[in-house]
Amino acid sequence: MSPAGTDVAPLVAHWMTERNAASTTFFDREADRLAGISARMAERFERGGRLIALGFGSAVSDAQHIAVEFVHPVAVGKRALPAIDLSSAVGSLPALVRASDIVVGFNPQDSRVAAALQLATSRGALALELLAPAPSSDPFVCQEVVEIAYHVLWETVHVFLERGVVGGGTAPASFLYRFLADRPQAADSVMPEVAASIRSKADTVARLRTAVAKEGSAAIAAAAAAIHARVAAGGTVFCLGNGGSATDAMDLAYDLSSPPERYAPFPAISLASDASTLSALANDLGVEAMFARQLMAHGRPGDVAVAISTSGSSRNIVAALAAARAAGLTTVALVGYDGGDVARHQLADHAIVVDNDQIPRIQEVQASIYHVMVQLLHEFGHPHD
Repeated sequence: MSPAGTDVAPLVAHWMTERNAASTTFFDREADRLAGISARMAERFERGGRLIALGFGSAVSDAQHIAVEFVHPVAVGKRALPAIDLSSAVGSLPALVRASDIVVGFNPQDSRVAAALQLATSRGALALELLAPAPSSDPFVCQEVVEIAYHVLWETVHVFLERGVVGGGTAPASFLYRFLADRPQAADSVMPEVAASIRSKADTVARLRTAVAKEGSAAIAAAAAAIHARVAAGGTVFCLGNGGSATDAMDLAYDLSSPPERYAPFPAISLASDASTLSALANDLGVEAMFARQLMAHGRPGDVAVAISTSGSSRNIVAALAAARAAGLTTVALVGYDGGDVARHQLADHAIVVDNDQIPRIQEVQASIYHVMVQLLHEFGHPHD
């Protein structure tokens, strides 16, 4: 398929909506179990435990994503919980794992993850395999289901902590789970309501995907066509974002450059992956320059910058898009809420907006969007074939 003169928006809409079935089926089946796991995790955190995440290959971004969600919760006033990605230091686990900890393994068929989970179990820690049991044959859809799963685990752990079901805490949690009453409740009585809320969140994601399929399919198709044209001319794709969006930028770069076997690689680099460079730039030049400075170093006319942002107004995203445009790069932005400053001031050549104000739900739909873009790029054919 050639991107030139081809209306692929209907195909994009189909791909966006067809993944709803896998997601809905999974959470209808697993919501009760996820609620129970969240309660057990909350109990471990109350005992002083930590969450240790591990993943390799494409799963590294998921390990980093779950860690940042627990340490730096997106909801203002939420309790920061100890969590860390130790994928790059898996050899340190024997010295670190304690009985009160939670060890989360992504891609458990990897022997290193399996060994880590076995070690955790032998130490008395709570060992969790985070994978979607065959909701789809598409690895991208499976990853999206997993991302929703660890988001709702984070949200639900806070419910149990704040409701006083395990330990103390009186901060209201009803903004996360509208089914909950205001008084402390025993775990058994909370479980059905929490499970219903998990299913409701999955339904919200499905509705948002459907809305994007209706309103944004043409924009997604146009962005993918522009990326394809730039790569065909020798360009590279640079991906960037903050926090959970940084891990999504990492995931997108990996999906392009090291895709599933049936796809050919596209040149892509995550500007959110190098902690040394990011911390040096933030320390010496300020947070606003973190990505713009990297684009000044790496970017060339004909390259592409893909920015992922829930708010669409982060200063370093705005600065990066301005630097990219000045350097002759094509700019693509995946943004939430109403598009923020990126959409308001037309800072990107191609902007796809997820019109919602719940950060986890925005990120989950953004994952579907960039996965569909990757699928479409390969549908167009590898530009160097």
